[in-house]
Amino acid sequence: MTPQRVPETVFHTRQRNEALGGDNPYEWKDVTSAELFDRQRVVLFALPGAFTPACSETHLPGYERHYDAFRARGIDRVICLSVNDAFVMHQWARAQGIEKVMMLPDGNGDFTRLMGMLVDRSAQGMGLRSWRYAMLVEDGEITALFAEPGVKDNPPGVPVKVSGAETMLAHLEGG
Repeated sequence: MTPQRVPETVFHTRQRNEALGGDNPYEWKDVTSAELFDRQRVVLFALPGAFTPACSETHLPGYERHYDAFRARGIDRVICLSVNDAFVMHQWARAQGIEKVMMLPDGNGDFTRLMGMLVDRSAQGMGLRSWRYAMLVEDGEITALFAEPGVKDNPPGVPVKVSGAETMLAHLEGG
């Protein structure tokens, strides 16, 4: 069952700090759900994994491409969440040329589990991963959720049908 509010959890992120200097000016920073969602309108989309086909070819690029349209409709932040660690999320963003969408690692799957969206993908050697979905969060409240149909363990794949950027934009436009 999906909660009415976003779950309270801590995300373990890596953030750039130029004061550190060197080739790797990043440091660990824990970020809470409250910091990400309270007093803001946020679009979060979650996907099974970095570098996977539908995630890399359709889901993430769609939100990056439409980022400015989301901002024009009053969205403060667009977040891509995956059950991957901060290092993988950073390298995936670099490989995809992502500059606007916030990449949020849910490395331990805590947020995803509390959302009721943690599924077993061990049949594909992926372990526990997020189901594919998108949601609109307003001041911590989930006001719209677009989950791909048939949430279950070990699906052969999870295409982007209802959780893509176009669906969320249409929702924001009242359509």
